[in-house]
Amino acid sequence: MSTSPQHEAEWDDQRAFLAVIEEGSLSAAARRLSLSQPTVRARIAALEHVLGFALFVRSVNGMVPTHQALMLADHVRAMQRASDAMVRAASSQPDQIAGVVRLSVSEFVGIEVLPPMLTSLRQRHPALCIELVLSNVTANLLEHEVDVALRMTDPKQQALVARKVAKIPLGLFAHRDYLAQRGTPETTADLSGHDVIGSDRAQADLRLAADVIPDVPHAHFVLRTDSHPAQFAAVRAGVGIGVVQVPVAVGHADLVRVLPDLQVGLLETWIVTHEDLRHVPKVRAVIDHLAEAFQG
Repeated sequence: MSTSPQHEAEWDDQRAFLAVIEEGSLSAAARRLSLSQPTVRARIAALEHVLGFALFVRSVNGMVPTHQALMLADHVRAMQRASDAMVRAASSQPDQIAGVVRLSVSEFVGIEVLPPMLTSLRQRHPALCIELVLSNVTANLLEHEVDVALRMTDPKQQALVARKVAKIPLGLFAHRDYLAQRGTPETTADLSGHDVIGSDRAQADLRLAADVIPDVPHAHFVLRTDSHPAQFAAVRAGVGIGVVQVPVAVGHADLVRVLPDLQVGLLETWIVTHEDLRHVPKVRAVIDHLAEAFQG
């Protein structure tokens, strides 16, 4: 249904629509937007009036989006990303190292690797504010979902620019108390008699484990989780033997590297941004600082 200039879809109504799509209920969307539930309901109704069709069906499980609503959601999400990028771009003067930079990293890097780097970044550039996105899902740099991303694969899109900053070795580690109780394995075959921590469903991690420790089938892992921070926490707690980034593990005196000559893998690390942002001073400052920290 076409709209007249007097009946265009308002952005606030579209934001309410996206919040309900992503949160699943009017009350959750209202909390996210800091609005009252009746206000969110009214905005959804206004958008449905402009569009000429229903966007949601109420059910016992909350607000269920219609097929048409799901088709529209990606367009509104792209508009939200563009709006957020505009606000970040306007958070400082173009020639200043100040304002907001949105940074995407994996959960493990964000928890175990990045904090000291952010401390020194803030000391160097106190006017910077970092919005940190912790996710193992690749952020969409092409649509400016984030400004900078740390990735473990080389991006192939032509509009992105990347700097390779590290090859992070992976190793097997265990708590010294665990090894005191169970003994230290001398070969990969010995691992079959130990408690091994590994991934649950992450296919890349499972393939790595099958290659490195073929004598321990997935069904014999005593703890299975795709969360690398959770795996590391379990290793530190003495649950068993697991794969950890070597530079992180060696910083914990209670951890011992198991089979230190075993080459588990290397994580190639890239800092990536959109080509339109690479010369923006605040974005360049974050990239240069992270590159220096990884290579130092």
